[in-house]
Amino acid sequence: MNKKAENIIVGISIGDLNGIGSEVILKTFEDSRMLELCTPVIFANAKILSFVKKSFTSTIQFHGVDKLDQILPGKVNVFNVWKEGVDIHLGVNNEKIGEYAIKSFVAATKALKEGVIDVLVTAPINKYNIQSEDFKFPGHTDYLDKELDGNALMMMVQGDLRVGLLTDHVPINEVSSHLTEELITRKIETVRKSLIQDFSIVKPKIAVLGLNPHAGDGGVIGKEDDLILKPVLKKIFDKGTMVFGPFPADGFFGSGQYEKYDAIVATYHDQGLIPFKTLSFGKGVNYTAGLNKVRTSPDHGTAYDIAGKDMADYNSFKEAVYLAIDIFRSRNQYEEITEKPLKIKEKQL
Repeated sequence: MNKKAENIIVGISIGDLNGIGSEVILKTFEDSRMLELCTPVIFANAKILSFVKKSFTSTIQFHGVDKLDQILPGKVNVFNVWKEGVDIHLGVNNEKIGEYAIKSFVAATKALKEGVIDVLVTAPINKYNIQSEDFKFPGHTDYLDKELDGNALMMMVQGDLRVGLLTDHVPINEVSSHLTEELITRKIETVRKSLIQDFSIVKPKIAVLGLNPHAGDGGVIGKEDDLILKPVLKKIFDKGTMVFGPFPADGFFGSGQYEKYDAIVATYHDQGLIPFKTLSFGKGVNYTAGLNKVRTSPDHGTAYDIAGKDMADYNSFKEAVYLAIDIFRSRNQYEEITEKPLKIKEKQL
């Protein structure tokens, strides 16, 4: 395949075939203008997608390929990860379907590592039915953290609202034990670096939410904020990173305080995602920051209850595609800018 510099190849893992993933993917690329921005490659099976599109009105045409060097720009490419038929029962949780979701995801990740695709956008999976002897990860992020270079951090994005997490899929009664100086320092640095190279923010301002109600209220409601978070954040700030907090989480979003910062870092999953999804549901994107490759996904799950009913809103998936493209371009620009001084210095020597 002859690849132009501006022709970004977007790999897409199919997710749970019994959920709404296939529907939001196909609806996104019904708009032919999307093919002017990128070349999509869906990791699945062309015959299965032809079956799925019958559940809603669609005129989309596929270019099925058995080898990744057969990808064509200007087409909706489907890489046939498997050849056999699959029994699809839309809206049903099924372990066999989970196996195919992982086949798609693993194949797409391999293509991402090898540079065959430029970015990866993942459709929703069911975290329960994907578990097997070969795949024992809570979700996409943990697998990507193992397979790619860097340190993964879950960041939810919608416009200028960016919410990162110190801990993600950790039971709430274990969160405090994970909040070490090493983890906090590493996560804040990941957020800082991502804001600079992925979002082109030269001097980012980062807010961190407290773990306990009222950020501990001076130790009255838990001591972690005073004994762990505050000292570590001060050390990070003193080294030049514009990080502030810990802030009481209960009123931080409702008061509009979040608008003063380029990113907000929550201590645990629901503390960050509940306000984020309240403000942005249907348009938000889950971005895996901190890795050497770009991966995004929509902010929703498999939605079995509406699968096959032509009711799925595809805007979050479309935004995930847009964000992946934007970050890919931003990273390339950042690398070009940061490399030029070195080249100039080499010439002078």
